[in-house]
Parts: sequence; C-alpha cells; structure tokens
Amino acid sequence: MQNPCKIILKPKEEIRIVQGHPWVFNNEIDQIQGDIKSGEIAYVYSSKNVFVGKGFLNTSSKIFVRVLSRDENEVIDTLFFKNIIEKSNQSRRDLGYEDSYRVLFGEADGIPGLIVDKYGDFLSIQILSLGIDQRKEMFIKLLVDLFKPKGIYERSDVPVRKKEGLPLFKGVVYGEVPATVRIKENNLWMDIDIINGQKTGSFLDQADNHEAIKPYVKDKTVLDCFSHIGGFGLHAAYYDAKSVTCLDISEHAVEQIKHNASLNQLNQVTAEKADVFEALRLYQKQNTTFDVVVLDPPAFAKKNDDIKKAYQGYKEINLQALKIINPDGYLISCSCSHYMTPALFMDMLMEASQDAKKITQMVEFRIQSKDHPALFGSDESLYLKCITLRVK
Repeated sequence: MQNPCKIILKPKEEIRIVQGHPWVFNNEIDQIQGDIKSGEIAYVYSSKNVFVGKGFLNTSSKIFVRVLSRDENEVIDTLFFKNIIEKSNQSRRDLGYEDSYRVLFGEADGIPGLIVDKYGDFLSIQILSLGIDQRKEMFIKLLVDLFKPKGIYERSDVPVRKKEGLPLFKGVVYGEVPATVRIKENNLWMDIDIINGQKTGSFLDQADNHEAIKPYVKDKTVLDCFSHIGGFGLHAAYYDAKSVTCLDISEHAVEQIKHNASLNQLNQVTAEKADVFEALRLYQKQNTTFDVVVLDPPAFAKKNDDIKKAYQGYKEINLQALKIINPDGYLISCSCSHYMTPALFMDMLMEASQDAKKITQMVEFRIQSKDHPALFGSDESLYLKCITLRVK
C-alpha cells in the first residue's frame, strides 16, 4: 500500500498558492513525508499543517507540484479531467467561439501543463508536464470521445519540456492531420499549418484583437509588421482598408499571407519578406507614412533576465513606428511576453512617444482573446497586451 506523499511548506509560502497560483516550487518546501514518486499525486500543506492543494509531483522540475485540486477528498481520475475539459469547452461555446479556439488553457483552466486547441475538425495539443505526459493516452481518448476530431496533432516541441525531464515530441497522435487545415477566424477563411506553424498552428490568442482592428482601418493605409500569416493585415483589408502592407522575416509566412489574401479575395494586400527594424528606418528615409501601423513582434523576453534588453527592443521598434504614422493615425502595439507587465509596457510606450516627439492617447487596452483567460494569482497567464494609441 502506497503511503501518500505529503509536502509541508516553509512559513508563508502557501500565500501565493491560496491566492490561486497552481505551482509549488522546490525551494518553498520545508519537508516531505511518505512515498516520493514523480507523476503521482502529492498533498501540499502549509507550515501550520493546513491543506492547500494536491497535484502531480515532479522531482526533476523546479515546479515540484502542479496543483489540480484544492479539495483534499476530491478523486483525481478520468472523470475529474473530463469534467474540467467539458466545462472549459462549454465556457468558450457560450462566448460564441465555434470553429477555432483554445479549448483548454493549462493552468488557467485547471489542468496545469495541458493545452488543447481546436482548429476546425482537428485538435492540436501541447503537453508541458510529466504528470500529464504519463497519462497521454487517457487524455487523447477523452478528447476523441468529447470532440470526435478527424485528427489530433501533438505539438510538444517546446524547450520548456526539458525542464520537466521530458523529450521534445511532435506528431500525429490520433487519426490523420493534413499539411494545411482551413479554419474560420472571425469572418475570414485561413489555411494554417498545425504541423509546423507558430505555437500550436496559429495565434488563436490574437483572434479577438484581429477583429478589434475594425474601427481604425476603413479607407486607411495600413502597415502590419511581424505579420505571421497576416491576422491583423487581412482583417484590416476585410474591413475596407485602402491598402495593406504585411511584413515578415519568414518567406513561408509571406507566401501564407498571399495565399490567405487570395482565399478571401482581398486584393489590396501586399506581403513582403523584410526585417521590420530595417524596413521602418527605410520608410523614414523615403518619407513613406501610414495611417495605421500594427506591431506584433515575437516575445523579446523569454525569461526575467532578458527584460532590460527586451524593453529597449520594444521601445526602439515602437519609436520607429511612431515616426511614420500620419497625424491622427493609430499605432496598435502588442507584446506577448508576460515579463513585460502591463505597467512596464505602458511606460515603454510613453517613453517611445516622447522620444519620437509625438503626443499619444491610449484608445484601447486589450489582452489575449477570451478563450485564453488569465487566472488571478497566476501572473504567467496574463501575457498578451494589445494597446491602441492615437498619434496626435
């Protein structure tokens, strides 16, 4: 008979967990009793022996326990996970998501280390923790029963898995998955690449923000930087922008933009392979200006140590963009790094505005799409900022 693992925290280390954070770090632990077995359930208690949560243990990770339940007697079995996935999916359906959306957002939805994205008739999953990885077959069976997809593709090809002692993996885990999948994003058809595309295939977290470009673009000239497959640019064209220029460093992305533009008969879109930093300086030299500039760069800060350098990178690019925006035009600026906090991001935009000698107004502050809810108490789950400035 197994003796359940009991973890006693150091004084005050339970505060963050009680507030909703689902991670117990190894340096917060005072003592461990019972059988220590990675991938099994560990019970976590405060220094005063008050139960705070239980979840999967992983001794080879800094994140020692990922909390699944805050009820000491709750049974963690297939039904437990099925209920969470069903509720999570239903909450998205209630918000109006139908074709493509994030079904389950890991920690924020209550299953730490599991991402499930729906792309039309297909699912793309990402497994980031040992406890989930050991139960992969169970999760795949659950998803097949719940969604009846034509195929499920696993995109566990992210370096963070190494911190869990897990190998990188990608491949079809159920059914068949084609090279491109056609999805409906808002009112547009998009062909996306689940197998090699960014993240799990596309930036679902920006879908609501792509749609929100509508009031700013009618009859305007739009520059979409770091376009990826053209989410912002194509939506701008759909909402009657006069012209849209999409820039991306990837030739593959540029071809996808052209393809998706023709798929939706958006003839005012041009896509160019370009280094955005260089392109913005060139536009200044040529006195080329735009009514709306969108900046959606990759995460300049992947870890806390990067933040100073990242701040400068974000500032530089926003400063250059502000210089080529027509009076009363708009800058739509994004950051997907959670280390770049909302306050820090706004400070950066203010500094960039000052250095560009522009007076700017914040018109809108948005976060990631509603299918990527941010969990209070877990700062990591609020990562995307999308701010619209009117440039005076």
